Amino acid sequence: MYQVIKPHKSNYPNPITVTKGERLFVGERYEDNANWKNWMYCRTLNGRMEGWVPEQFLAIEGEEGIVRETYSAKELNIELGDELFEVKELNGWLWVKKSSTAEEGWVPKDHLRFTSSVQKSHDL
Repeated sequence: MYQVIKPHKSNYPNPITVTKGERLFVGERYEDNANWKNWMYCRTLNGRMEGWVPEQFLAIEGEEGIVRETYSAKELNIELGDELFEVKELNGWLWVKKSSTAEEGWVPKDHLRFTSSVQKSHDL
């Protein structure tokens, strides 16, 4: 379980969502925050969605990549004091579930404080 110590608002109202096997255009590597390594800016071949995708989820071949694992870049808006359950950690971000609403999404790990270990259940 984590508690929010710094609010976060998503800057991406239409986050990229890709499925395993999908091909993408792969662009720049994220370089602005040393704690957020291995993020690649990608665009779907039809140009309808773009956003940051974990490099670990891509088999990169030149300027294109094949998605190795289904992924959504949905970020979660969080406020001070919100309590969150960790589902997955990746590249300085956590995929979490809000304890109050069960809404899920990515949040920066440095915006959170670990409060306690909670036994993970299958419905998280």
